[in-house]
Amino acid sequence: MIEGALRRDRVVVVFALLGVIILAWGYLLFGAGMSMDEMSGMPMAQELPAWTPAYAAVVLAMWAVMMAAMMLPSAAPMILLYGTIANRREMKGDPAVGAGVFGLGYIVVWTAFSLAAAALQFGLDHAQVLSPMMSVTSRSVAGGVLIAAGVYQWTPLKQACLRHCRSPLDFLMTEWREGRVGALNMGLRHGAYCLGCCWMLMLLLFVGGIMSIAWIAAVAAFILIEKVSPAGHWIGRVTGVLLVIWGAAILVS
Repeated sequence: MIEGALRRDRVVVVFALLGVIILAWGYLLFGAGMSMDEMSGMPMAQELPAWTPAYAAVVLAMWAVMMAAMMLPSAAPMILLYGTIANRREMKGDPAVGAGVFGLGYIVVWTAFSLAAAALQFGLDHAQVLSPMMSVTSRSVAGGVLIAAGVYQWTPLKQACLRHCRSPLDFLMTEWREGRVGALNMGLRHGAYCLGCCWMLMLLLFVGGIMSIAWIAAVAAFILIEKVSPAGHWIGRVTGVLLVIWGAAILVS
């Protein structure tokens, strides 16, 4: 009976995660997609929309939804594992609640990043170095971001955060906290590791274009592969070298 409840509750968590991921990507593809197409068709000389409070709110919402779409697939194994362990420890039939609270920690962390990213977008727009596709038009900035992202792939901080992301069971065994408050704290802590692992990769969106669905999907796919593939550790390092070479090529071109 208990095992049956565990299976049913796991199905609830899986479908909840899939629902959020589908809605987030649906917004990017069909909701924001129309405005993306309109802006990508604007003449290069035409100014981007003025930064009114309403426009700033739309940009922040876009970043928040984009982070959910890109990060939840790679966070799903951790959230599912948390829900399973929480259910077995507490012997309750509502792991979806605990998993939801745990996932809320991720949302808080990445929403904070979204705010910083929107502020950076405002600064780049104010400096007039953003194209209608929301990619930087300065070769020095683009090359610098690529090189910085590549170098970061080899730093001890990146590697430490990536280890926590690739080993969810180790994190849960050493950082476990009971109750809903504990679930939120754990979500915040692991969300911070997730941010430490991926924040420089997210800045690559300013190179390929925030409005490019293909570029967003490519970065999201790489993050997923780096975290779940058995060879993800080395794939990340090799990609770091390629990013440095790409950035250097842009700087000298």
